[in-house]
Amino acid sequence: MAVKVKIGSVGSGKLQRSLLMASAAVVALGLLVGGLVFGYYWFKYKHIVDERLTQPLFENTAKIYAAPREVRPGQRLSAHSVAQELRNGGYSEDGAASQSPMGHFSESADSIEIHPGPESYHSEDGATISFENGKVSQITGDGNVNLNAYELEPLLITGLSEDKSRTKRRLVDYDELPQNLVHAVVSIEDHRFFQHGGVDYIGVLRAIRNDLTHRHNYTEGGSTLTMQLARGFFLTPEKRIKRKLIEIVITYQLESRFNKQKIFQLYANEIPLGQQGSFAINGFGEAARAYFNKDVRQLDLAECALLAGMIQSPSRLNPYRHAERAMTRRNLVLDTMVETGSITKAQAEAAKAEPLKLAPTNVNAGEAPYFVDLVREQLTQKLGENSFNREGLRIYTSLDPELQHAATQAVEVGSKLVDELVLKQHTRKEKDGTITTTGEISYPQISLVALNPHTGQVLALVGGRNYGISQLNHAVAKRPTGSIFKPFVYASAFNSAVAGTKLDSDGTDALFTPVTMLNDEQTTFTYAGDQEYNPKNYKDEYHGEVTATYALAHSLNNATISLAQMVGFGNVASLARSAGIRSAQGTPSVALGTYSASPLDMAGAYTVFANGGIKIDPWLLASVRSASGDVLNDYTPTSKPVLDPRVAYLTTSMMEGVMNFGYGYAVRQRGFLAPAAGKTGTSNDAWFAGYTSNLICIVWIGNDDYKDVKLQGAVAAAPIWAEFMKAAVKLPQYSDTREFVPPTGVTVVQLDKETNLLADASCPSKTYNAAFLQGTEPTDTCDHLNGDQRSIFQKLFGLGDKSTMPALPPGTHPTVVGQPALPAQTAQTGQVQTSASAQSPNPAVAEDSQPKKKKGFFSRLFGGGKNEDKKPAPQPTQPQPSAPQQ
Repeated sequence: MAVKVKIGSVGSGKLQRSLLMASAAVVALGLLVGGLVFGYYWFKYKHIVDERLTQPLFENTAKIYAAPREVRPGQRLSAHSVAQELRNGGYSEDGAASQSPMGHFSESADSIEIHPGPESYHSEDGATISFENGKVSQITGDGNVNLNAYELEPLLITGLSEDKSRTKRRLVDYDELPQNLVHAVVSIEDHRFFQHGGVDYIGVLRAIRNDLTHRHNYTEGGSTLTMQLARGFFLTPEKRIKRKLIEIVITYQLESRFNKQKIFQLYANEIPLGQQGSFAINGFGEAARAYFNKDVRQLDLAECALLAGMIQSPSRLNPYRHAERAMTRRNLVLDTMVETGSITKAQAEAAKAEPLKLAPTNVNAGEAPYFVDLVREQLTQKLGENSFNREGLRIYTSLDPELQHAATQAVEVGSKLVDELVLKQHTRKEKDGTITTTGEISYPQISLVALNPHTGQVLALVGGRNYGISQLNHAVAKRPTGSIFKPFVYASAFNSAVAGTKLDSDGTDALFTPVTMLNDEQTTFTYAGDQEYNPKNYKDEYHGEVTATYALAHSLNNATISLAQMVGFGNVASLARSAGIRSAQGTPSVALGTYSASPLDMAGAYTVFANGGIKIDPWLLASVRSASGDVLNDYTPTSKPVLDPRVAYLTTSMMEGVMNFGYGYAVRQRGFLAPAAGKTGTSNDAWFAGYTSNLICIVWIGNDDYKDVKLQGAVAAAPIWAEFMKAAVKLPQYSDTREFVPPTGVTVVQLDKETNLLADASCPSKTYNAAFLQGTEPTDTCDHLNGDQRSIFQKLFGLGDKSTMPALPPGTHPTVVGQPALPAQTAQTGQVQTSASAQSPNPAVAEDSQPKKKKGFFSRLFGGGKNEDKKPAPQPTQPQPSAPQQ
């Protein structure tokens, strides 16, 4: 009988038990080792996390605020618009769940009550503003006192960047985030965020598997929002398995300290969302402003989905550079929101149909980046580099956001005009009809500065055509000023008249007046003993004897230098230095603006004309306050008298002539008709400087390498000035432009254009207004010489011109040749009255159609000869800066 023994079964069971025990031991050992490793990293990073969380999670950077908006009776405003501005300024409405420390307000149909809080700029001075027929009808302060004006809370422009890497963020609370944004982020990044404990284990295992199978190209996935936050706050970008473990450790610590809403808030403020210009954009608050120029609370569904989609790869999905990719990703986010039940299919389809509604690509234009950089430089000088930007200071400045927008738009539109002009210089038509470009094309930079002439407040500042391309601030770059300097020569001459000093002009000693005759022949000027200077006029054209008014209106170089010589080059330079043009020296070339100053310097210098002779230094900083609103420093602008008020007005009057019948007439052609004074300038750069009764504006165009732009100020810079000023006078705070008012001691008379004598009934149609120091105005009328003011000697030999100011045919207007049109703009009508002098029928002679050169003395004496070109005079033995062209 055979006996069967099941040796295999018994051995197999023992083997299985052995293997199970061994496996259990391995698992236990693994858990022990894992626990020890986890415990090590837990306690190590607990200390790191604790230390990090004892400090502010984000830099409390300084905040830059605009100037407070002034509300005055008569302005076109509504209670609703004022209420919206107060909300933007941080005020809460009465009845809100929590009251803002900035202040609160209550709104009705025809009034609004404003109650500033303890952190307000206004120290709790309240007011009630009443409205009627779309206008402010009355402003009543505390105690029922009628007010002439009331300032609203200054609006936030921007926060300063946190560090040298130029990171910018706008901190937001969870309650400020649109629910669509929260749902969009959770749907695409971590759909179980509000359910899990911080780690999605399946996702982590998938990430570890990918790390193991792609050793040379680590990929990573499965990170929850909390894990992404842990990585952003505490870890480097290096991708390793060890770092994943540390990431999990920190994730658990964050989840144990904060609720889900707080974690999402931290994530929303930390997440990188691309680069704009030179700034890194972090957080949804900053991204909403950067990409859509909106407060994060104002984002719609499509915009929320776009930002949520960018999280995956902000550079690759940048909507400015990769619009199609960004829209595809946005639509994917919308689909995932439908899958998670956050929105309906219909809502998703409606959002998908929306185009990308991005803010203009001239980055940070609304935030005045060149202005903010200048503020930061001044703060660093006053407060030190390492302190002010970590204390959450409130920096109150001079900026007017609406005017800044107008300035940015004017430069943007003007850039297109300038580029057309530059391209035209490099374009030629071949014989076969083809168009070719020649030479290397360099498109110049543009700067614009706007100033309140009576306070020195820098209201708007554009330092270049695009901050994202170049952060060099041309508003403070020193450049030769060209002919916008010439008014200082004529002001120096009026100074001598006020002092009673007579000038030797036209062979007679007399006090300087607008009709003083100046010599505009090519002349060699001697200075510093034996040094010579041989300037030329524009196109090498000369006009003989002309009035000072005509010389300034048509920017005649030789006539202006001859006047500066009579006044004294040193006196001209001294006046310029007092006005802030510190580089000016007493040489002949000073009269033509060959010494350098910045556009901001020139805006300050022109205050001496626009502010009754008082020089007021341009300023940007008004006040520095703590994060809670306590005053730390208030800054007072500095000013000093430079000119007699009569001299300031007399010079202004002559610059009105520049606008109304000189090269500045290009501004009138553009539709700006308000009373204004100004001056064109052309050297290697193009300038236009001008002002109204309440606004100074300087426009500069030039190349960074100092290459000649070959553009006239009247053609390139004046149109930008006109576009800006047309927009400015449409704003309530600048719409009350007035005529310049002559001070006591100045007489304004009407002169006959042919004789420059008092106009009477015999010459009613050819007149212009001129201002004189009292007692120096003409006393003879226009019929005194029967239209001929030449001397007996001149009449006997047929010398001189009967007319000192050449006229165009009746009914014609001056033109500036070669000036392409800007995009169509609405001409300013019905807002301001044209000044009286603007009615003058004494127009400019176009630069390309100036009078022919004068005949030589013997040709004129004997009545023969030709208008022969004069040969250029020898160059100065000591190099002088080249003369501006106009």
